[in-house]
Amino acid sequence: MGHKVHPMGFRIGVIRDWQAKWYADKHYAEFLQEDMKLRNGVQARYSEAAVSLVEIERQANKVSITIHTSRPGIVIGRGGQRVDETRGYLEKLVGKKVQLNIQEIQRPELDAYLVAKNIAEQIERRIAFRRAMKQTTVRVMQAGAKGVRVSAGGRLGGAEIARTLTMHEGQVPLHTLRADIDYGFVEAKTVMGRIGIKVWIYKGDILPELKTEEAEETAAIAAPVAVSEPEAEAVAEAVPVAVAAEKPAEVIEEAPVKAPARRRVAPVAAKAEAEAAPAVEAEEKPARTPATRRTKAAAAPAEPATEETEEKPAPRATRRRAAAAAAPAEPVTEEAEAKPAKAPVRRRTKAAAPAEPVTEETEEKPAKAPVRRRTKAAAPAETKEEK
Repeated sequence: MGHKVHPMGFRIGVIRDWQAKWYADKHYAEFLQEDMKLRNGVQARYSEAAVSLVEIERQANKVSITIHTSRPGIVIGRGGQRVDETRGYLEKLVGKKVQLNIQEIQRPELDAYLVAKNIAEQIERRIAFRRAMKQTTVRVMQAGAKGVRVSAGGRLGGAEIARTLTMHEGQVPLHTLRADIDYGFVEAKTVMGRIGIKVWIYKGDILPELKTEEAEETAAIAAPVAVSEPEAEAVAEAVPVAVAAEKPAEVIEEAPVKAPARRRVAPVAAKAEAEAAPAVEAEEKPARTPATRRTKAAAAPAEPATEETEEKPAPRATRRRAAAAAAPAEPVTEEAEAKPAKAPVRRRTKAAAPAEPVTEETEEKPAKAPVRRRTKAAAPAETKEEK
């Protein structure tokens, strides 16, 4: 068995207060029965008024009841008529004087009991339980909750075997005492049986210690201090002098003034400044001629002839030409005439090679087959004897 603790009772005395504020030694059971009758009576009478909480406080023979509802108009009625009827009804149940107070719930989406009741009503109208739970979870998170968990248990969807389905979003720290967790439980009465709906809503953390410290500080600051008349006059005279001494006028004068951000000069202003400039600068600057392409010959100035340039040897080709022109013609002699003219050397080809004379050695040796080239014309002609 699981050891489950009620989230509200677990935090009573830390961040929660009691829903019934009274104390009794002898009549405890009697008062407890009266409280149950009062709560059931209010819920039965205002079933459509979305009543979330009923607080009861006892003083001697008088019972004070505070009803927390998200629809106060239904509880009050026209001109407070319904309040008077409810008061008379509750006084008959208890037999004591009853005082009714009505308090409105500003955000019903963050009230766990009202959220659970809404899901139960949808299931009773035969709306799909998954859809109802999912929509409610999204709506609670949109309202500003830090976490929500919804659990539905019973014959879900009309199944024969009961089961439990849970949906959660965000965080729900159940073991943190300072966590403000609201819990609500409602039963949906369907044809197939009852389905229990449980809702946990985490709204944030409550730090009571910090609240008490802040309240004490504010009370100490706001509390008036008793001061005699002569002391008050002395303080009034000293205050303006001290203020004047603390803030001299020189400091205000010396405070740097933030220069406005410079913006770009418009093209019109720039044009005006260019026109107003003196024309002397334009006259001093020579007019720039259009650039023309220069050749290497035109760009390079003619070098003056010096001793160094004369001493430099001429190129080899020019020297050969000059030597050929300066050489005297050789005289024609008998030897020169006797020498035949030298024929130009021609490279021999395989086709131009002379045929070898046929001898006995050549007849004995088998003729070597010629290597065939790509062209048939290049192959040597065969002799009749070889055939």
